Amino acid sequence: MSKNLSWRGAIVAFLMCMALLYLTPSIRGELPAWWSSFLPQEKIHLGLDLQGGMHLVLEVDAGKAVESHLERVVEEFKSELRKSKIRYLELRRYGTEGIDLTLIREEDRKTFEDLVKVNFPDYQTESGPYKEQGVSLRLVLDPKAKVQIMKLAADQALETIRNRIDQFGVSEPDIRPQENHRVLIQLPGIKDPKRAIELIGKTALLEFKLVDEENSLEEALKGNIPPGREILYQTSPDPKSGQQARIPYLLKRRTLLTGEYLTDARVQIDSQYNEPYVSLSFNARGARLFERITGENIEKRLAIVLDNNVYSAPVIRDRIAGGRAQITGRFTMDEARDLAIVLRESMIIGGIIVILFMIIYYGLSGVFADVALMLNILFIMAGLAFFGATLTLPGIAGIILTIGMAVDANVLIFERIREELRLGKPARAAIEGGYSKALVTILDANVTTFIAALVLFQFGTGPVRGFAVTLSIGIVASFVTAVFITRVIFDYLYTSRRWKKISI
Repeated sequence: MSKNLSWRGAIVAFLMCMALLYLTPSIRGELPAWWSSFLPQEKIHLGLDLQGGMHLVLEVDAGKAVESHLERVVEEFKSELRKSKIRYLELRRYGTEGIDLTLIREEDRKTFEDLVKVNFPDYQTESGPYKEQGVSLRLVLDPKAKVQIMKLAADQALETIRNRIDQFGVSEPDIRPQENHRVLIQLPGIKDPKRAIELIGKTALLEFKLVDEENSLEEALKGNIPPGREILYQTSPDPKSGQQARIPYLLKRRTLLTGEYLTDARVQIDSQYNEPYVSLSFNARGARLFERITGENIEKRLAIVLDNNVYSAPVIRDRIAGGRAQITGRFTMDEARDLAIVLRESMIIGGIIVILFMIIYYGLSGVFADVALMLNILFIMAGLAFFGATLTLPGIAGIILTIGMAVDANVLIFERIREELRLGKPARAAIEGGYSKALVTILDANVTTFIAALVLFQFGTGPVRGFAVTLSIGIVASFVTAVFITRVIFDYLYTSRRWKKISI
């Protein structure tokens, strides 16, 4: 029995040491010099409601997404018309409603309408505004398709924001879609709000446009911008002065390709020069378009534009196949910062009341329960640090609920021990019977609550997930402390030390 008790005591000591180890970064301001990189480095992260941060509501420019879609369809129509040998006078986007087309010959109308039905089912062909020459048609985008494009733009923006925030290094951000294509963002512990807004607020629209090298950039800068052209700038820091230099580009307004066809965009390190660059991967359709664009514009410059800013304008040396490309430039990587730990008064007051009640009502056994309760809180905090979870006010509510459940488990055990003592059983037999009879009830309550917590975590968002995290960790910790650790204390005193009377 003593050997078994020694092993159980060693397990308790190991759990306490590991918990203190994971809480060391949160307890100490600076880690000691001997602290190895293999040891835990992360503090407990705090939510927006505990440590402050940023609350943003962004609106997705869904109308711009529809315009970009129509511009791309215009280019596809041009290609299809050339293949079908259908001649036209004009082909352009009509707001966000559709596309205007003027055919040269009436006999091409039937062929064109059949082409639309086969290749562009989201468009309806109608008679367009009166034109003195040619056959005027208007291709109207189906309202359901338009809604779907806007929804996809909002979903893409939401996913883009998630990816950017993940790279920004924010733990447990709250990102939720709202009505009217808005996105709610809460970033706990942000210490550089300006950089966060710049990073998150960038338009999630990547465009590829040709540089106009036939017309004069100098004349365009004077105000003589040719039709169908625009001036955009590349911002480049001067390595000597540190000031931002703006390099103008005269671009063809027409967008050849957008980020809609991207499947991945990530920062990688160049093995030769050890400098970061952006690697792009296109889907199958985007790869074909990119290959065609580069093949048709060899020796021309292709500007890569993000949020109306030119990031790069390389010369196309050859056809680029395979659906992969790179954007090189001056990119930097910011390190994540440590977050502080704070607890609110509610948990402290609630804990004190519970501790006093257990001592008054159960005597020395209540002290054992309070020791288990303190260890329970220690294990919960260590669990948050271990999983890199974030402590929020709803999370504190989960801890308070866990404290109640932990005490409830001890109450069940103590009442069963009292029943055994009333039957005249000795201390050791009463302890054995009390724990064995209460175990099934405690296990049942903890398992059902744990399942509910997992469901909340899986399907909940924001505060609900914060509550579910601490509740899940707390259930496991409370079961260990109430059933295992208090039993070790009882067995040590009433088996090894041979105490005869139980203070309960």
